[in-house]
Amino acid sequence: MVSEIEKSNRSLTIVESKQDYLDRLQLALQQSHNCGAVHIKSVRMHEVFPGQGSWVGDVEVFELNGHPEAKRAYSWCHSEGRGDQIERFVAVLEIPPVVSPATAVRASLLAERKREK
Repeated sequence: MVSEIEKSNRSLTIVESKQDYLDRLQLALQQSHNCGAVHIKSVRMHEVFPGQGSWVGDVEVFELNGHPEAKRAYSWCHSEGRGDQIERFVAVLEIPPVVSPATAVRASLLAERKREK
């Protein structure tokens, strides 16, 4: 049986880890787009692409200030490379046709497939 203190400590670690993750995403956005970014919310996504698989994860929504075109950005991170040693940050600006977390995921996956060809 897990004590209340252990449960509390575990929850705190998760919160600290999530905040660290959000801080890293925020910094990457600010540096790559030369603007301010404030985290607004997390959106759980499960996008299915018939015949191509699916994408499951959290998309972090940031409000941007000082960007000339976009008011929002959608961002997440994933591991890649041999042994998943490389942490890759993805940021998609809210510029039509990107208008939501779902369209940001689709746009990112489409761009990645084009790069691979």
